[in-house]
Amino acid sequence: MEPAIAIRDLVKSFGSLRAVDGLSLDVAAGEMFALVGPDGAGKTTTIRILCGILRPDAGSAAVMGLDVVRRIRDVRRHIGYLSQRFTLYGDLSIDENIEFFARIHGVRDFRRRRDELLEFTRLGEFRTRLADRLSGGMKQKLALACTLIHTPDLILLDEPTTGVDPVTRRDFWRLLADLMTRGTTILLTTPYLDEAERCTRVAMMSHGRLLACAPPDELRTAQGRSVVEVVCSPVRAALAIARDDARLRAVFPKAQMLGERLDLFTADAGAPALELLRSVLEMRGVTISSIRTRRPSLENIFLELLESEQATEEASDER
Repeated sequence: MEPAIAIRDLVKSFGSLRAVDGLSLDVAAGEMFALVGPDGAGKTTTIRILCGILRPDAGSAAVMGLDVVRRIRDVRRHIGYLSQRFTLYGDLSIDENIEFFARIHGVRDFRRRRDELLEFTRLGEFRTRLADRLSGGMKQKLALACTLIHTPDLILLDEPTTGVDPVTRRDFWRLLADLMTRGTTILLTTPYLDEAERCTRVAMMSHGRLLACAPPDELRTAQGRSVVEVVCSPVRAALAIARDDARLRAVFPKAQMLGERLDLFTADAGAPALELLRSVLEMRGVTISSIRTRRPSLENIFLELLESEQATEEASDER
């Protein structure tokens, strides 16, 4: 089956900055696919190329088999786009905003579809309220309804839950899950790795390049290692000890500090290894609140990929 999105060797630069650097990936029809990465990773630029807002410098991108440069008018019939700054009209009501976007997309008999979307987003009882009088979460749901009014096959969401409260984030993800069960393909960007866990596949990006792409479970288990999570104080001192002590490095070759905890990668999470860790840290004055073993999170994996990328770049610079 032809992929919903096919990207090949995509390049986009802004002056001397290469925002997208040889990106290649496919998104299958019906999946929820996440692009994750820090600011400047190239996520938004990729989305904008797929929408036809930006023109690539090299490579190709196709949506539903349609080239996004040569067939962009046809592409736009298939996609809905929710940008980071989706513009609603504050002096129009919920109903009127949806009608406005329906007319933009050429949807003539939109009323039944609008009613379905209002029920879907639970905005029906507020349909006469002006957009300026909506909460942030309600505005985001209205923006989604406007994006969906022409029943797109593919929706492109650029950090749709950034800046909203936890309850709204939960509700928004419930809506996305419902859309996927109806067969809609979803490509979204997010800085939140806990959100990426919910997707069928995750592409991790940095400096416009693809670092890894796989289902979340595959990313977490690819190296066959566990993470020992240590809540301790002072955590910076614990990190320095873990990286400097030869006995610990032999068992825990990678250590990351995340907030007030230390995460250590290991292939051996047995009792002797944990006892060694505890004894070395406590002997060096670290107070340990808890130690537990778990599988790596996407955050662990992504930080490790970023560290490897940085090490590779530094080695290249030294040559």
